[in-house]
Amino acid sequence: MPQTPHIEKHFTAGDTIRDIIIGMSDGLTVPFALAAGLSGATASTAVVVTAGLAEIAAGSISMGLGGYLAARSDAEHFDSEHRREEDEIITRREDEKQEVRDVFTAYGLTEEEANPIVEALANRPKAWVDFMMRFELGLEEPDPRRALTSALTIALSYVAGGFIPLSPYILLPNIQSAQIASVVATLAALLIFGYIKGRLTGVHPVRGAIQTALVGGLAAAVAYLIAKAIA
Repeated sequence: MPQTPHIEKHFTAGDTIRDIIIGMSDGLTVPFALAAGLSGATASTAVVVTAGLAEIAAGSISMGLGGYLAARSDAEHFDSEHRREEDEIITRREDEKQEVRDVFTAYGLTEEEANPIVEALANRPKAWVDFMMRFELGLEEPDPRRALTSALTIALSYVAGGFIPLSPYILLPNIQSAQIASVVATLAALLIFGYIKGRLTGVHPVRGAIQTALVGGLAAAVAYLIAKAIA
C-alpha cells in the first residue's frame, strides 16, 4: 500500500523575524513617543514631522549599525572557535574524542555504543570539527551575508514602523486630531504585527497580538511620558 510521503514543515526564518521584530517594535514606539511628546509642547505639525523624520533617519541608521556589528561579532566568534577546535583535534586528540563520547552518553548511549561513532568521526576531521562546533559549543556557522542582511532588515523595519505613528501628523493639519489618530494607528499596527508574528512563529495569533499590543503599548506610554516631561 503506497504511503504518503512524510514532509516536515519547520519555520527557518527565525533570524530575519527577530530582526524585523527588533526594528519594527522600536520604530513604532520611539517615533510615537517623540511625536506625541512634542505635540503637547507645540501646535505645529511641521515641527513634529521634521523632528519625527530626523529621529527615524537617525534611529534606523543606529539600529542598522547595531545589527551589523552584532552579526559581525557572531561571525568572528564562530571563526575563532572553529580555529580552536581544528587545533585541538590535533593537539588534544584523545581529549576531543572523550568529549564526543560525552555528547553521545548524554543522549543515553553506552561508551561501547558510542566508540564506533567516535572513531568514524576521528577519521573525518572536517565532520569532527563541525560536530564539536554544533554539539559541544552549540554554534551554527553564520551566513556570510548575515551582517549586511541584518543591518538592512532592522533599518528598513524601523523606517516602516516609524512612519505609522508619524503619518497622521503628515496627513492631518490639526495636531490634536493627528495625535489621536497616531495612537489608534500605533495600537492597530501593534495588534496586526503581533498577530502576524504569532502566525509565523507558532504562537497563537490572538495571544501574540494581545501580548505585542500590551508590551508595545506599555513601552510607548513610558517613552511618551518621558518625552512629555522633557518637552
